Amino acid sequence: HDEIEQKRRSHINQVGRTDEGQILEVLDVPHEPAEARGLGTALLRRGPKNVATDRPRKLVCYSYSISGVSYETAQDITSLESRAGEQRLVPGRSASIKYDPSNPGDSIVLTDDWSGLH
Repeated sequence: HDEIEQKRRSHINQVGRTDEGQILEVLDVPHEPAEARGLGTALLRRGPKNVATDRPRKLVCYSYSISGVSYETAQDITSLESRAGEQRLVPGRSASIKYDPSNPGDSIVLTDDWSGLH
């Protein structure tokens, strides 16, 4: 999951256009147990629990408009928390949103080497 998300962020960062949006909220979302994801109980018996992956995922929810179409979405920023800076993740605060021009609903507010947080 993390590698796929990193590639998505990198792609949008390279091809994306920037527009202004707004932070709606920041959520800590607990992980689903393996059986809830359809992986079955066999995976649960494979050794000790990985505490690092059991911590909640951090999502930043934001909105933006492109060509009169409004979007509300969220980005998983768990691996980017240190770049985010809690003081900038404030609901109601404006942010630059980078989106894929061929698919404006696919967007980011933060990546490894770019931040739209003000």
